[in-house]
Amino acid sequence: MELELLNEQGQAASKVDAPDTVFGRDYNEALVHQVVVAYQANARQGTRAQKDRQTVKHSTKKPWRQKGTGRARAGMTSSPLWRGGGRIFPNSPEENFSHKVNKKMYRAGMAAIFSQLAREGRLAVVDSIKVESPKTKALAAKFKAMGLESVLVIADEVDENLFLASRNLANVLVIEPRYADPLSLVFYKKVLVTKGAIEKLKEMLA
Repeated sequence: MELELLNEQGQAASKVDAPDTVFGRDYNEALVHQVVVAYQANARQGTRAQKDRQTVKHSTKKPWRQKGTGRARAGMTSSPLWRGGGRIFPNSPEENFSHKVNKKMYRAGMAAIFSQLAREGRLAVVDSIKVESPKTKALAAKFKAMGLESVLVIADEVDENLFLASRNLANVLVIEPRYADPLSLVFYKKVLVTKGAIEKLKEMLA
């Protein structure tokens, strides 16, 4: 598999060989969907809570007498049928939203995403991404010169200058290969991978 190598103007300068095990796989839509959904579900904290008829604030007094009023029988105002009453099946703080995806499936899903990005022309290679000082303006100018607005950069090493310069850019994310996730790969319009990061991705996903 050959990927485009971009220069500082965002133009394809040449081609770079990339492993087919990571960038040349068939696209498995069902697997990619499962991996993305599992990633989002595992990020949920599950801290929401609702009150049942036992914990909701109410009076235990019977609203009206049992017979003779013509209305339905009622024991207390905490009934789930009443406005302000407790929920029948309340959400619990202990609720577990996590999905299990084994390592082999996760690696295959990530490789399928990388391969599809390469086929769509949304993935390219650069020699390196570096800035001399932690200035957001300098990094923004670099991406503007390359014609990139929404970009995920996977660099083999993220130094302090690059981290500080990129963290305030809304549509830019700079990470190391071990922090690459399926949601970010799908979300950003362009993915840049440095030459050194290709080897690390091969070790992780091949």
